[in-house]
Amino acid sequence: GGSTEQVARYRLGKGLAGSAPYLLLLSATPHQGKTDAFHRLMSLLDEEAFPEPESISRERVAPYVIRTEKRDAIDANGQPLFKPRKTETAPVAWTSRHELQRQLYEGVTEYAREGYNQAMREKKRHIGFLMILMQRLMVSSTSAIRTTLNRRLNALTEGQIQASRHLESLDAGLEDAEDFEELYDLDGQALLDELIGSHAAALESEAGEVEALLSLAEKCEQAGTDAKAEALIDWIYRLQAEESDPDLKVLIFTEFVPTQGMLRVFLEARGISVAILNGSMGMDERKQAQESFRNECRVLISTDAGGEGLNLQFAHVVINYDIPWNPMRLEQRIGRVDRIGQPKVVRAINFVFEDSVEFRVREVLEQKLGIIFKEFGIDKTGDVLDSANAGEMFEGMFTSALLNPDEIEHSVEQTMKQLREEIHHARESSAIYGLAEHPDAKLAEALRSHPLPDWIERMTVAYIAGNGGTATHKRSWWDLEWPDGTVQRKCVFRAKDAVRLADATLLNLENRKIRELVLKLPLIVPGQPIPRISLDGLPAGLQGSFGLFEIRVQCGLAGETEKIRLPAIRRGFLSVFVSTDGKLFLPTARHVWNTLQSTDPKIEGTLDNEISHNVLHGLTTAAETAGQKVFDALKSRHLEAIQQEQERGQRSFEARQRAIEQIGLPEVRNYRRRQCEAEKGLWESELEQVRGILPEIRPLLALQIGMERQQ
Repeated sequence: GGSTEQVARYRLGKGLAGSAPYLLLLSATPHQGKTDAFHRLMSLLDEEAFPEPESISRERVAPYVIRTEKRDAIDANGQPLFKPRKTETAPVAWTSRHELQRQLYEGVTEYAREGYNQAMREKKRHIGFLMILMQRLMVSSTSAIRTTLNRRLNALTEGQIQASRHLESLDAGLEDAEDFEELYDLDGQALLDELIGSHAAALESEAGEVEALLSLAEKCEQAGTDAKAEALIDWIYRLQAEESDPDLKVLIFTEFVPTQGMLRVFLEARGISVAILNGSMGMDERKQAQESFRNECRVLISTDAGGEGLNLQFAHVVINYDIPWNPMRLEQRIGRVDRIGQPKVVRAINFVFEDSVEFRVREVLEQKLGIIFKEFGIDKTGDVLDSANAGEMFEGMFTSALLNPDEIEHSVEQTMKQLREEIHHARESSAIYGLAEHPDAKLAEALRSHPLPDWIERMTVAYIAGNGGTATHKRSWWDLEWPDGTVQRKCVFRAKDAVRLADATLLNLENRKIRELVLKLPLIVPGQPIPRISLDGLPAGLQGSFGLFEIRVQCGLAGETEKIRLPAIRRGFLSVFVSTDGKLFLPTARHVWNTLQSTDPKIEGTLDNEISHNVLHGLTTAAETAGQKVFDALKSRHLEAIQQEQERGQRSFEARQRAIEQIGLPEVRNYRRRQCEAEKGLWESELEQVRGILPEIRPLLALQIGMERQQ
């Protein structure tokens, strides 16, 4: 048991009794192993509970976090929110028609391998990044590698071969991995633009190698279509047949813009309408592309940057034309269609060249990752995978496999070992790891059918009608005119009605006016039956009525203040005991209250309405008399706070005015002066208003103790 004030605050509820606003933060990856960033989020929720990063712990965070893993989420009917997913690998073979493309792959692979080793020996780490990126471009498309080789050759032959100061400083600080962290966070196209645009220094004999590869790439394009492009059109026709939908919508992802452009030309030449999305497009262009895909186009080709934040659940087929090395990026791609509202089984097809390093790496990697996902869960593992550390981890794995194709098993095994260590570290250090709740289907159904919306509707309509407003019922909504003159049209009280009527206003506990109305509801009203109890621990023969009251002092402001730093309401609490002969005993009231906190009362019955009305009236009269001291104390604290606020405000405005007078430009000085005077006027007006106070007394609890009181 605690003090009267503590228990009364508990009864009122912190959220309803206080005036602090509610804050809801929604995030798929709130922690990502970065405690400082997570602390800043938590301090927004409760600055006092989380004053510094060291205050973050799983036990402290748990009351503030509700975390439901994706595949566990259910709707109001208890059904899964997300449909099942089917993922398959589509191996692409080089036939005799694609011999030049196979030769180009081998040539680029050797160029990347030798270039990377030379760059590392010369401590030109950015060149190493570029060499490895060349391999990713090659498996994307001939167009992508040809475009990049051409840009690289221009940089080499035009004398732009000196590293910028920025790159020199980064390469000189090779041991500092944080300098390169931003590169691991970039998608393929952004990384390409960063490295090509940097004009990184040339390697020995590089120009000749690039020129030879560029010539081979041009011959490849002249010889015919890429093997993967031919496989793509076959897959689209196959999927149309399997899904029995000739207009099937397909979302295609690629890392690189040149590949995107090539595929657009290729598909449109075959009568397939295409929309494109990439990171260079503005918000209006992206929205237009998304709408084109929804309403007109059969295919949307997107880069990773272009696909961020898309809601495309009207499609359910994703083709990953090339595959990012970090599996979390692949997960994010598929997540564009694997969303709430998706009505069909999601299909994801991953294109990989047969007889390539990437294919052999992915065979082993998918097997190992599958074991880890099964052990830890994809959502928990995703906390680790969605980070720059994971980007570096997988970059290193593929690089190692590329340099040593005979040790692919070992490279993958080492990476999986490191990933496990990262997950175990996250399990120990992350404040939210393991904070997952399984939704209760029965509770969801109970909430869906709960009569709360009906109660709110009846309360709102009755309040408006009884206080001079107007509530007019239409076909399936209300038009409301509140007593203060506010008019709200087409109001509904149930979420399903708000969904059905797109332009309706939903009135629930999230609505400000409804919350204000709820706060005005008394806990006890005259005539409400008062329980008659017996309580062990009280003196034998003690008879009378007990009441707990809240005494409030409210500032005279009509609304929220903009400048004044004072609480709008101050509260005190008082318990009273009135004997059967009408005498007030405050010490007895405190004893009864202390006993109530430690002993369960036994309900003997209830008083009838008339007697209950008289008992509450007697208790309220006694509380008004005994509560004068509580009111005086609250008023005194309020007046002291006003004095402190006045002194604070005066100092603040005087300091601002002195600073304004130091401004050299007359126009700026005069503008700032007028602005300061206007703010000071508002502050003075609010300060004058808060001097007026509105006292109020509210009954929180009323009990009859002992024999039923006869009137």
